[in-house]
Amino acid sequence: MSGPLTGLRVFDLTRILAGPTCTQLLGDLGAEVIKIERPGEGDDTRKWGPPYLKDEGGADTHESAYYLSSNRNKRSVTLDIAQAEGQALAKRLLGTCDILIENFKAGGLAKYGLGHGDLKAAFPDLVYCSVTGFGQTGPYAPRAGYDYLAQGMGGIMSLTGEPDGAPIKVGVGIADVVCGLYASTAILAALRHRDAMRAQGKPGGQHIDLALLDTQVAWLINEGLNYLTSGQVPRRMGNEHPNIVPYKVLPSADGHFILAVGNDSQFRKFCGFAGAPELPVDPRFATNPKRCANREALYAILPEHTAKKTQGEWLEGLAALGVPCGPVNDLEQVFADPQIQERGMRVRVPYPGAEGGTVDLIGNPIKFSQTPVEYHHPPPQMGQHTDEVLGEELGLSTSDLSDLKTRGVI
Repeated sequence: MSGPLTGLRVFDLTRILAGPTCTQLLGDLGAEVIKIERPGEGDDTRKWGPPYLKDEGGADTHESAYYLSSNRNKRSVTLDIAQAEGQALAKRLLGTCDILIENFKAGGLAKYGLGHGDLKAAFPDLVYCSVTGFGQTGPYAPRAGYDYLAQGMGGIMSLTGEPDGAPIKVGVGIADVVCGLYASTAILAALRHRDAMRAQGKPGGQHIDLALLDTQVAWLINEGLNYLTSGQVPRRMGNEHPNIVPYKVLPSADGHFILAVGNDSQFRKFCGFAGAPELPVDPRFATNPKRCANREALYAILPEHTAKKTQGEWLEGLAALGVPCGPVNDLEQVFADPQIQERGMRVRVPYPGAEGGTVDLIGNPIKFSQTPVEYHHPPPQMGQHTDEVLGEELGLSTSDLSDLKTRGVI
């Protein structure tokens, strides 16, 4: 491995999506990630199918597509931390690690002697990251949290959907994913602090407390500030933008396209190409604030112009003028798009036992000039690396491992 995080080791006690998103990203960047799973159970998402990866005979394996989405570049170790011996082995492994990340309920690891308070004296340089639904403090701290709840409680569902329709969640677990991205950033910042403290001969470990609800509120961005600035509760606007007009899906002669005009110059160029030079000089539409105030009138007019050209004509013509526009692709079209293919956003990695001997994954979007992302481990089967890790790192013999398996510790 030659990634920028090569040499760092992660003790991964996460499952589902937020934590695994974080640790997959760290693994993509070169960190060694040891994914700890409960013997016989494993990550919940292994069972979140169909679809499942197919084996060489075309039958379903035990790896769901959901699980595959966020667990590459990890090694799986099955370890029962509910048993004293499992806890002891966990602590021995932690002695080789830089980072612990977990997503148990607040305080949930304390009963296993693996809470931050239990470990900070023995591991003063450990960066310990807790991901929960609601954080370590506050009236909701004891509650279990899920992406759907965070989207609802954190406001994004109130902003998503048609004005007269029901609130709608984002179609993927976006609250989980964003929380995982915040977690990775926080961990890297904490490592920077740790290294600075080490240079002074001081302990540098710390506890990172991340909540799905907090991070969901953090990415309300402009709509959050629209409310805080004006005191007016934003309403659902479908595909429209609260601050920019025109910004909408519009009809073409053979389908639809997205028009995303960001300034008055772009609006004039759009109108020229649309054969509607009267619109930019109309006092109602001359500036973006005016267009926002008169959006309904403008949106009533635009379809009669946009329906005169095909989607292809709009996309090619507006792109040449520097006016932002685009199609609404389904996922087949996404992964067939030449730009997506050129950027390596679909990757095929070896996967012994799978149909065709490979598995397709979504690529990492980070492009380094010196330390490129590597895909060195496909998403592991449950416990695939238990013997390897415990043998190499802790020196356990074959007979030791066999005995631990017999007693259900690993």
